[in-house]
Amino acid sequence: MGGVNDDSRIRRNPLAAPVVAMIGGGQLARMTHQSAVALGQTLRVLAADPLDPAAQVTPDVVIGAHDDPDAVRAAAEGADVMTFDHEHVPPQILLDLEASGVAVRPRASALIHAQDKLVMRRALAEIGAPIPPFAGVDSVEDVRRFHDEQDGRIVLKSARGGYDGRGVWMPDSLEEAERIASEQLAAGVPMMAEARVPWTRELSAMVARSPFGQGAVWPVVETVQRDGICAVAIAPAPGLPDDLRSAVQATALRLAEHLDVTGVMAVELFEVVGSDGRPGVLVNELAMRPHNSGHWTMDGATTSQFEQHLRAVLDYPLGSTVPTAPLTVMANVLGAPETPEMSMDERVHHLAARFPHAKVHLYGKSERRGRKIGHVNVLADPGLDPNDADQVAAVRAVAELAAHWLSHAQWADGWDPHTGAPVGDFER
Repeated sequence: MGGVNDDSRIRRNPLAAPVVAMIGGGQLARMTHQSAVALGQTLRVLAADPLDPAAQVTPDVVIGAHDDPDAVRAAAEGADVMTFDHEHVPPQILLDLEASGVAVRPRASALIHAQDKLVMRRALAEIGAPIPPFAGVDSVEDVRRFHDEQDGRIVLKSARGGYDGRGVWMPDSLEEAERIASEQLAAGVPMMAEARVPWTRELSAMVARSPFGQGAVWPVVETVQRDGICAVAIAPAPGLPDDLRSAVQATALRLAEHLDVTGVMAVELFEVVGSDGRPGVLVNELAMRPHNSGHWTMDGATTSQFEQHLRAVLDYPLGSTVPTAPLTVMANVLGAPETPEMSMDERVHHLAARFPHAKVHLYGKSERRGRKIGHVNVLADPGLDPNDADQVAAVRAVAELAAHWLSHAQWADGWDPHTGAPVGDFER
């Protein structure tokens, strides 16, 4: 297999469109494909199944597993750059590709910080980033020691592989913590422990960085989690003090530079109250790819996270991150406990009739309980004050009503499209 020149702006065939190989065929790859089309690029995806969301829409698909070296190499063959819609590719596969000349972005040495939470925590501690107290867990004795140090307020996490609430345990007693650690360690799961911090809300800072070293950052957003899954993102985060917002953005850019990230990165944070009574933040997680907390950028920012990721990994100049509205609320469409009889197409029809300004993004996935099958973006009118709680609540209500309707085929506020029942503050 031939490698690629590390300067992806120099092409062997100047008439050929750039080819970006993305490992993973999920919704992130699907939405990245949309941006690739607009930029005149080809997105090749390594998908596990022909019905994966991205495999349904891009003509350049390799079917195979992300942990199969031959499949990953086949996806990278002839591409200008290789990138990811998840962090689960074994590091050795990436190191071997890099050794053969493939431009892997982010590089394996950077991606490991998103793959392994313990490696990430240690790297952040080295540069003095704000993080909760933590410890590696190699034995039950490690759990006992850390449990004692934190007065019993601990969280146990699998160091690798967890996402959307998976691989996270919040034991209520030492006995429960010991049992969880024993079971997971016996199963070969690498473990770590963190202090359970009393946070006030969750935030996310999305940044992008190119191989050239250019950086860009979007407004800090507030995320709302339900059952460990992001349900809502509010951009910008209401009521965030200017100095804290600037500090969060600066920290995110510093982390991207220190870890040598190329592409888009999400820095998930806890907002906490310091000993002086002032708000502060602690870094919780990193994701080196497009991220759920950045879906609002598809309609609410000049450059979406998906276009920016392509720009960054190909070393193009980065796009503007200026918002297109004073406030954007993203609400995830999560599969209902029982799939409605009404078709999704009919649900979209009814939603468009009630909220014509709501922007719908569906992923082509079958419906099942709690599964992310799409999202809705609702942009506020010009002049809205993003720090006015009532105005923010009104926009958020529309986004959540729309998302609930798409998943359940029921209006959560009881609105009846046939009788024209009043909708009160939800109408615009």
